[in-house]
Amino acid sequence: MRPHQDNRKHSTDEMRKFSTISLGTFNQAIDQLERYIVKRELPAEEMIYNIFKLQNRDEANIGKLIALLRSYGLLESDPRLKPMIRKILKIEDDHEIESREIRDPKKWKLEKEEFMICVNESLGLITRALQNELIIPSWQEFCQHIKDIFLKCRDITDGKVATYIPQLSRVDPNKWGVSICTVDGQRASWGDCKEPFCFQSISKAFNYAIAASELGADVVHSYVGQEPSGRLFNEICLDNNDKPHNPMVNSGAIIVTALINNKLNLADRFDSMINAYRQIAGGEYIGFNNAVFLSERQTADRNYALSYYMKEKKCFPPETTNLTDALDFYFQLCSLETNCEALSVMAATLANGGVCPITEERCVKNRPCRDVLSLMNSCGMYDYSGQFSFHVGLPAKSGVSGNLMIVIPNLVGIAIWSPPLDLLGNSVRGVAFCKELITRFNFHTYDSLANNESEKFDPRKRVGDREKNQVVTLLFASKAGDINSIRRMFLKGVDLEMEDYDRRTALHLAAAEGHLDVVIFLVKVAKVRVDPKDRWNRTPLQDAKSQKHHNVIAFLRQAMAIGEQEEDANDEVPVFDCKNDEGKKDDVDDDFGNDISYDKKNPGSQNLSPLSCSTPKSLSESSDDENNLYSNDPFEGQKYKAMRKIGNDGTWKKHRRYSEK
Repeated sequence: MRPHQDNRKHSTDEMRKFSTISLGTFNQAIDQLERYIVKRELPAEEMIYNIFKLQNRDEANIGKLIALLRSYGLLESDPRLKPMIRKILKIEDDHEIESREIRDPKKWKLEKEEFMICVNESLGLITRALQNELIIPSWQEFCQHIKDIFLKCRDITDGKVATYIPQLSRVDPNKWGVSICTVDGQRASWGDCKEPFCFQSISKAFNYAIAASELGADVVHSYVGQEPSGRLFNEICLDNNDKPHNPMVNSGAIIVTALINNKLNLADRFDSMINAYRQIAGGEYIGFNNAVFLSERQTADRNYALSYYMKEKKCFPPETTNLTDALDFYFQLCSLETNCEALSVMAATLANGGVCPITEERCVKNRPCRDVLSLMNSCGMYDYSGQFSFHVGLPAKSGVSGNLMIVIPNLVGIAIWSPPLDLLGNSVRGVAFCKELITRFNFHTYDSLANNESEKFDPRKRVGDREKNQVVTLLFASKAGDINSIRRMFLKGVDLEMEDYDRRTALHLAAAEGHLDVVIFLVKVAKVRVDPKDRWNRTPLQDAKSQKHHNVIAFLRQAMAIGEQEEDANDEVPVFDCKNDEGKKDDVDDDFGNDISYDKKNPGSQNLSPLSCSTPKSLSESSDDENNLYSNDPFEGQKYKAMRKIGNDGTWKKHRRYSEK
């Protein structure tokens, strides 16, 4: 091995130097990917190779794939992508040894077999990302909103850092970090997101979840109640059975920690808990701050008093024989250290029902996960919990180190850190961030109520979903003859001329089903076009005729005749005389009962109005017949512009209204 290859590693910063790529350029390729996967025409990894293949070369740019995944919120450090990244680095190291030069990560190219081997390591996740099937499809737009809120709250200077624990009083009050992690592992961070801080009271939520998962919720609640106290968060408050009310207040949290692995020695108990925290965090940073632990233990008079009182009331499990050890374990868990990036993954684990989104391992059982979210929603914000639940409506837990964890079930976990606290012990910037979050997004528990008139942004919807839903609702209402729903959509300003994938409109479906009242409303009230054409060039009139809905046919004929006469009164257009070979006009009746003249020597003059052609036997015949009708019409090049015959004098006119469109 050459000297430059010794201990060769590529850092995250180096990996971020991969060439960037525009998402828009891949739309067509991604559609093909989905089609090939469904039809199994090509292996998925080969189709992905084709997307990133270099022109006129048998290589693909793996850097562009990684850059594209990053734009969807998937980081190179994601455990699900690590097998692929390791394989890429090994192949590139081998290439560098062969060529005896270090290659720029931006120029890393892989041959087909190498590319497919690497992609296959993380194929499921890559395929979902490229097909935009992750939980937040509008990732860039969502992140921009979060960034705007982050910048808006950065200017807040209210609050003071906690002083009752000496080590916490020395933290820089200007620190401000935010991280998010979805249940699919999409991640983004802003500000001081890598700065370490202690869990403090947020550890209560995870200690309860771990204890209830290992021992069972019933065992835990045989020692600790479930009702929020409604009093000062660290006041002793025992129920009638002499047990603390819930594990989110100090008294209950101390009992919960006394239940965890209480048959092991203190060192083994600590090791098991820090490993459990790391599992919930997906292997992200979890450490320990001994200085904070010593500082907290030195100023713990009230917690000692609470514990001695509970010992007198026999609240502790029988395995707890040394009160000092029990409290030391509690203080150690409060002094565990993390950062915003890791805490957001832990919050996302709770949002994901106890399964870590970036490792896909179950860390918390179902019922404990549900119960801890209920406790966080009712008493996770100290004495501000009731107001927070009213204004924000999300499960959250704060700590006196200035951290705040928000869980949006089935969607995303958010971690915030800003040391200055309000009078109730919550991060000032953190609370402001949550309130602004709710004003922009429909995340409040009750934003999902039926008939909600809010126009808040929903990141779960894909671009165009709203229009697509409107089209589906409109067309189904037309098919069912639900005129009341159509009236409501009209009053809301919905475009009733919207088309589906086949360019069929509400008028097409109402005419095909024979709903005369709907047809009348669409034409007379909503003023929709009377003769829109679908992808087979069929009009609503033709659909009505094919189904023999005579009342609808008569109305549409009359509506078109009226429209033609109104526009004829305002138009001065060229007249085309159609005469036979004897100098006379030939008359043919069209479907409207009018005469149409044509010139036998000029086949093109036989092209009647598309609206006047007879109904074909099938859609395929309709397409051919309609195309033939347009092929030699008197107005060359006007294939998609409606033609009309005015009167019985054998003349043609260009329909002004539709030709402009």
